[in-house]
Amino acid sequence: MEQHEAVATTLARSVREEVGAALAGVDAELARRYPGDPGTRQPVHTVYVPGDAFAADTVRSWGDQALRALDAHAPAPAALAAVLGLPDDLAEPVYARVRAKLEREPVEDLRVDFEDGYGTRPDAEEDAAAARAARLVAAASAGAGPREAAPYVGIRMKCLEAAVRERAVRTLDVFLTALMDAGGLPAGLVLTLPKVSHPEQVRAMVRLCEEFERARGLAAGRLGFEIQVETTQAIVGPDGRATVARLIDAAAGRATALHYGTFDYSASCGVSAAHQSLDHPAADHAKAVMQAAAAGTGVRLSDGSTNVLPVGPTVRVHDAWRLHYTLVRRSLARAYYQGWDMHPGHLPTRYAAVYVFYREGLEEAAGRLAAYARRAGGAVLDEPATARALSGHLLRGLDCGALDGAEVSRLTGLDRADLDRLAGRSIPAADAAGDAGVGPRVASGPDAGADQPVHRR
Repeated sequence: MEQHEAVATTLARSVREEVGAALAGVDAELARRYPGDPGTRQPVHTVYVPGDAFAADTVRSWGDQALRALDAHAPAPAALAAVLGLPDDLAEPVYARVRAKLEREPVEDLRVDFEDGYGTRPDAEEDAAAARAARLVAAASAGAGPREAAPYVGIRMKCLEAAVRERAVRTLDVFLTALMDAGGLPAGLVLTLPKVSHPEQVRAMVRLCEEFERARGLAAGRLGFEIQVETTQAIVGPDGRATVARLIDAAAGRATALHYGTFDYSASCGVSAAHQSLDHPAADHAKAVMQAAAAGTGVRLSDGSTNVLPVGPTVRVHDAWRLHYTLVRRSLARAYYQGWDMHPGHLPTRYAAVYVFYREGLEEAAGRLAAYARRAGGAVLDEPATARALSGHLLRGLDCGALDGAEVSRLTGLDRADLDRLAGRSIPAADAAGDAGVGPRVASGPDAGADQPVHRR
């Protein structure tokens, strides 16, 4: 056994023990509030479809429309590269991957909208639409492939403000009840609570989830929800505090994501319609506060949408594509890895932007991570926090189809379990035991188990 030379100290052992005891509560509190990334797949986008427009073929239809848009306005890699300014070496592989994605899994996350996209309807009509949506979701989740069903799906109810509160609660109840009656909650279920402006509204949503779980015999914590940030009160409260951090706390571990609402938030700031955009300074401020509040909590972030649709003649489609591509790339660079898509024509540029982002950084990220894992040094001295970011980058690229498991393994010398460990992700023992490659784990995310709680903290 190696012998260590004794060194002199001044502080008594009892002092160290007292300091440790005094901070034990803080340690526990930090561990509860900041557990880190949940280690699951995060979709690159959310597609919104009004409740009355949602159909059994919605996912397939969006993919088909996106492919037709490509065929009509960018029928070859060089054409799309010229429109978007893609790097020459990535034009063909990115184009091929975009087409393959649209043919295989065109929509990663789908939200049946009963809020702004649906509007105010007679109660009987909304009841019927919510029950119908649940039956379609249940049928798709029972065995349809990714061409017919998105891995993640759910509803956006109305908000919990007084004017529409009763309708919001009823729609949520009707939808969840119909899902249970159809066989149970689907694994990839996602619920979205819009226009949150006060922590008590979040606590009310927690109460609704708790009561439904209790009434239907579900595991405590099975239901989680996204919080949509669409009002200035959700960012800064009347006392000057960052409300969004209090919203996360009020969710008691059930908050899965924060979604930025581009147009409602811009309007609440008084931004004129012509200047409401994802890249407005008011938007950047709100999203920076959201980012700081969510960091380390396991709550994911999603950017909003653009209302410029790629429709009409080719020149107009190209202009809309360039705008969308630029905005998605901007969000990705700012660590907003998800956003909203409001039209099938946005899918080609969503996936093009995502794939270029992950592929252009592949060799550098893989090389730095390999050097870190080998402690081999190099031109950049990376720390554990950077290794987490590098491995997280590769994992997200794998999950969305931008990268292949074989190429990542070849460039890094690491398997999926290695990447998860370096990213600070906790993975089930069964997954770790069987993870020989580094491809996406199909059962990750909310689809990790229909009866499992989704607590993030």
